[in-house]
Amino acid sequence: MELNFPGIDGPVAQRSIGIIAPFDLALERELWRWVPLEVSLHLARTPYEPVPVSVEMAELVSDAVHLSAATRNVLHTDPEVIAYLCTSGSFIKGLEYERSLVEAICRTGAADAVTTSGALIEAIHHLDITRMSVITPYDEILTGKLHEFLDEAGCATVRSDHLGLGGGIWKVSYRTIAERIINADDPEAQAIFVSCTNLPTYDLIEPLEQVLGKPVLTANQLTMWACLGRMKLPMMGPGKWLQNVF
Repeated sequence: MELNFPGIDGPVAQRSIGIIAPFDLALERELWRWVPLEVSLHLARTPYEPVPVSVEMAELVSDAVHLSAATRNVLHTDPEVIAYLCTSGSFIKGLEYERSLVEAICRTGAADAVTTSGALIEAIHHLDITRMSVITPYDEILTGKLHEFLDEAGCATVRSDHLGLGGGIWKVSYRTIAERIINADDPEAQAIFVSCTNLPTYDLIEPLEQVLGKPVLTANQLTMWACLGRMKLPMMGPGKWLQNVF
């Protein structure tokens, strides 16, 4: 029998991104929506920690030993870049600590690495943002740590809102998130950042950017944008201010 149908020589040549996620990530599907067909995502998770979302959890899930172990678990897929997909874990101890996490991942063998909060800083610099509003699902203390991180990077938080959740963040409805984003907007804010890779935001970005007339930057969006930029590939999802910006 002769095989003469198209595509028999496939599949499409695969390019890989490694993802290190906290143990409680529930939004893998959202990540896949950002990437083009030829990109595959390969996830590893940090160990389970029996604590609520808090400063303590952020410190536990960002332990460099855990990140190195997770890096080794995805290296066999030949990722072009490995992302530490956690906002709080990468801002919790400031800019120097964020850079140390990237270095730990690369030292373990990654060709390149990014973190969610590092991607936020890259976007701030690319878009020349010095003032923004912030939405988080965290408590007040952890949200304050994000303010400190942004301030260290030269970006002032002009308005902030937080949901005060200790878990189940992926269950928050789009309506609730959209209302919080709109209420947190401020004429002085050049952009709005929605923190946490476990907070669903994909379908809100485009309509809210149209309504507010400014960038709505979200954790998963920024992480995938930074990874794809390093691969010289376009981001497939919404966010017109980040399109074709590497």
